[in-house]
Amino acid sequence: MTDSDAGADVDAADTFGVGIHVTDADLQFVVHVPSNIDSGWTDPDEFQRLVERVVWDRLDRRRVLEAVAADTPAGETVTLGRVTLSPDGTVVETDLSSPVDDDA
Repeated sequence: MTDSDAGADVDAADTFGVGIHVTDADLQFVVHVPSNIDSGWTDPDEFQRLVERVVWDRLDRRRVLEAVAADTPAGETVTLGRVTLSPDGTVVETDLSSPVDDDA
């Protein structure tokens, strides 16, 4: 699933990779932060929560987590895609896919 805000300034935005990491005990939402992140992001916890909220607004959280838990061994990470945001919180673009088989 890809969407974008046509009026957003892509040059002033950062792209974050997102995934679910499986451990023996739990599932962890992972945000891959670019090394050249814009200095406008002042609170790492804030933008990571924003990235997570954007992902779950677009994907069915319960179905994704159930599929990852059922099909992914501990130590592996399932990539969900990318979210591009500007430091003011504007969603510039998303490129996300669910590991859930929609034909099931």
